[in-house]
Amino acid sequence: MKEKVIENLKIAVNTEIEGYNFYIAASNTVKNEHGKNVFRHLSKEELEHISALTAISNSLEAGGGWLSYKDAVAMGGSVKRGAPIFLKENELTKRLKQNPTEISAVIIATETEEKAVAFYSGLLKTAAAQDEKTVLGKILDMERNHLKLLRWEYESIVKTGFWGDFMEFSVEKERE
Repeated sequence: MKEKVIENLKIAVNTEIEGYNFYIAASNTVKNEHGKNVFRHLSKEELEHISALTAISNSLEAGGGWLSYKDAVAMGGSVKRGAPIFLKENELTKRLKQNPTEISAVIIATETEEKAVAFYSGLLKTAAAQDEKTVLGKILDMERNHLKLLRWEYESIVKTGFWGDFMEFSVEKERE
């Protein structure tokens, strides 16, 4: 059982790395400053997820238990040095290169976050330990907030031709 959890965490880390790479590429692709900031913000949160999930995976592999999200992020500080500094091309970045538009970036990001929500929802359903449920629930909530933000931006771009100047909700406030 523990091996499956570790395997799932490694899948999650790789998925978050792909998301991080995509969001950096998207922030470099879009022209609008607000759009750049949206993708930069998302890339920072993906990097935080990478750090937390890696620290938890390392703890479990070493025979320890689940760490709280906050502790995992704090411990992940040393993990961040091993974070993906050099951007690697992946399916998401290839799709963006084929159609390097702002709307394409938002569509790809939305699809990615929908998959992340489904993935973490599945992990949460099979979670056994309370600490595991708490961490996965927190990450799931953050992914849902990413999805809300991207859907809102998509609607704004499609309806007005512009990125939204303000959000109807704050991603940061919903995280607290």
